[in-house]
Amino acid sequence: MYEYNEFSKDVYKLTGIDLSLYKERQMKRRIDALIARHKLHGYEEFVKVIKTDRDLYEDFLSYLTINVSEFYRNPVQWKTLENTMLPRLMNAAKGRPLKVWSAACSTGDEPYSLVMLLSKYMPINKVTVDATDIDKQIIEKAQQGIYNGKSIKGLPDEFKTKYFEQLGRDSFKISDDVKKRVNFKQHNLLADRYPVGYDLILCRNVMIYFTEDAKDVIYRNFYKSLNPGGVLFVGSTEQMLKADEIGFSSEASFFYIKP
Repeated sequence: MYEYNEFSKDVYKLTGIDLSLYKERQMKRRIDALIARHKLHGYEEFVKVIKTDRDLYEDFLSYLTINVSEFYRNPVQWKTLENTMLPRLMNAAKGRPLKVWSAACSTGDEPYSLVMLLSKYMPINKVTVDATDIDKQIIEKAQQGIYNGKSIKGLPDEFKTKYFEQLGRDSFKISDDVKKRVNFKQHNLLADRYPVGYDLILCRNVMIYFTEDAKDVIYRNFYKSLNPGGVLFVGSTEQMLKADEIGFSSEASFFYIKP
């Protein structure tokens, strides 16, 4: 009988995504719901269909990679970033632009938030943020830069006024000045080589879906990606269990510093 383990192996061959690194119960629940929605009969039939149906294959990837995001998610933590971490990083950079990476950036809310925040302290044309996600479709959506009111509700009013144009009753487009400052690229945190030389890395609200072993590998890779003195900013439910063992110190909740 074709079981979930076989399905996982076939998915890995097709997509490069290793389902064994995700929490199985959560992932099975999501995949089972997608199979039911398309009125298919189990994992084996589903694999056969996504091998030939490109639209369903792309839908599967988008569904598999959880995309929930909003601008300035957890505003108190963004205040800590602005008031405590950025001054430290900018002082250490001695006038050069900060090198910043928004990993698992989803619909772009986070990297665009970073551009707007950094524009308070330097000319916006000096700001650059690298943004990566495993999901090609979601990157394309991020590059469009169109959001609803719920997505931008946590943003400071100064940014809403300066950088957004209202298109309809509940549709807002981010300015080209902000969009031009983000370099989007596809990247798989569990498989691809990590870029290096960063002062600040954000990876928020995605680690909760991974196994502890997978998290450990990702955090160690982020450590290598950071410059000495660099900061990793994680999500509000994502405390790092082995921070000391990896080499990080932490002076504020959800912020980890490479000495």
